[in-house]
Amino acid sequence: MAKLSLFAKRRQRVRTALRAKGGARPRLSIHRSGRHIYAQIIDDAQGRTVASASSLDKDVRGTTGATAEAAANVGKRVAERASAAGVTRVVFDRGGFLFHGRVKALADAAREGGLEF
Repeated sequence: MAKLSLFAKRRQRVRTALRAKGGARPRLSIHRSGRHIYAQIIDDAQGRTVASASSLDKDVRGTTGATAEAAANVGKRVAERASAAGVTRVVFDRGGFLFHGRVKALADAAREGGLEF
């Protein structure tokens, strides 16, 4: 069995804690790459994605990059799409990333957009 990196260990630890404490709420899962940021709301009970947004969406592609401003824009858009799907309460899955910078900007914008976590 391959040895897990520190990042992979942290990701497993975060997701395990979310499953234990989150209950039946869907989770707002994020992924941050060097160039873009992605967010999706996943209903684990049904195994499907309820809403998603990223800095690669067609309406904002080319105008955004790897900035906190782009992350805030993604947070607002995922909150709008979640409310359209009827989701208001989620569990925030930072996916092993530290809660600062772009991750924090996305979370704050999602809260302003109406998501509760």
